[in-house]
Amino acid sequence: MSTSPLLKVESLSKRFGGNQAVDHVNFEMPEGIILGLIGPNGSGKTTVLNMLSGILKSDEGAIYLQSQEISKLKPSALARLGVMRMFQMTRVFSRISSFDNLLIAGQAVGVSFKEAVEIADQLIAELELEAVKFLDAGQLSGGQKKLLEFGMCFMRSPKLALLDEPFAAVHPQMRETMVNFIHERHRQGHSFLLVSHDMPIVQQLCSECICMNTGQVIAQGTTKEVLSNPLVIEAYLGGEHV
Repeated sequence: MSTSPLLKVESLSKRFGGNQAVDHVNFEMPEGIILGLIGPNGSGKTTVLNMLSGILKSDEGAIYLQSQEISKLKPSALARLGVMRMFQMTRVFSRISSFDNLLIAGQAVGVSFKEAVEIADQLIAELELEAVKFLDAGQLSGGQKKLLEFGMCFMRSPKLALLDEPFAAVHPQMRETMVNFIHERHRQGHSFLLVSHDMPIVQQLCSECICMNTGQVIAQGTTKEVLSNPLVIEAYLGGEHV
C-alpha cells in the first residue's frame, strides 16, 4: 500500500501587488481524511483553495496530487482528475432545474447520461432535495443551493473535495444534512479539505487541522493540538480556548 500523500503542497506562494497573500505554504494531506484549514479573515485560506483548484496560478511552489504535479492545470483538467471545488459563493445554474444541474455536472466529468440520472436521483434523496428536484435552481433557498452544489461535486466520486465555508449562513437543519453527507462520504473513503469558521463543526468533522495567519501556516497537527496552540488562540480565537 502506497504511503505517499494524497495532496502535497510545497512552498506555495501568491502575491497581489504589494500584498503577500500566501507566503511559502507547505503541508501534506493523507488520503481518506477530513483536513480542516482555519484562520482569521485575510489569512490566505481561500487563495490557497483557489490555487489548489486551478482558479489561480501560484507565483512560486508546487502542488502534487498522488505524486503528479498539478500546479499548472486548469479547473476542468483538475475536475477530470477528481479535484472538485465547492465555492463560498454558491455556483449553480439558476435557470434550469436542480435535477438538470446535477445531470450537467455529471456529464461535464464524463458520466454517461443514463448513469448521471441514477446518481442524480440518489443524491437528490440523500441531500433531501426531493421537494425542489424540478424547480429552477434560482428559486432555491441559500441552504438548498449549497446542498445542490454538494451534489454537483459528487456526481463522480472525487479524489479530493475542496469545501470553502459550506456551512456559512445555512439553516441548522440543512447544516446537519451537509454534516451527515460528509460523514457518510468520509466513511466510504472520500477525502475533504474544509475551510470553515465554524469551530464546533471543524472539531466534529476534522481529525487534523492547519491554521494560517497572514499568509503563513502557523500550526498543523491534530485538531485538538492546533486549537490549543497559543499562536492559534492569539491569531484566530480571540485569546479563548475552544
